[in-house]
Amino acid sequence: MHKKELADKERYDFNDLQMIMKALRAEDGCSWDKVQTHESIKKCLEDECQEVINAIDSNDKENLKEELGDVLFQVVMHSEIADEAGDFDINDVIDGICKKMVFRHPHVFGDANPEDVNWEELKKLEKMQSI
Repeated sequence: MHKKELADKERYDFNDLQMIMKALRAEDGCSWDKVQTHESIKKCLEDECQEVINAIDSNDKENLKEELGDVLFQVVMHSEIADEAGDFDINDVIDGICKKMVFRHPHVFGDANPEDVNWEELKKLEKMQSI
């Protein structure tokens, strides 16, 4: 999709966010965004997470929606930086969290009884299996 088409959309989805990130970090993209590293934006992620907490604490749903978007943007940016370095991409992040959630919830995705689920034991097993 062309940058102009992205600019003219009425409603965006996750794929659009990925395309916007790639455009921002492209050679002809944003001079600030394209030079950022994991280290240089680490504080941004921390700040955005704190703003989510503040929105929750103040029960401000509209601000919560905005701040969650900012955190999502940080996740996508870190994933794009990692992808550019050949380390992993956003799909690896999504795959990892999906596998983790399925593994940690055998009472939902399997036959386990909720009372029999030992969360700490599951976390230890998960680390040993490198899910």
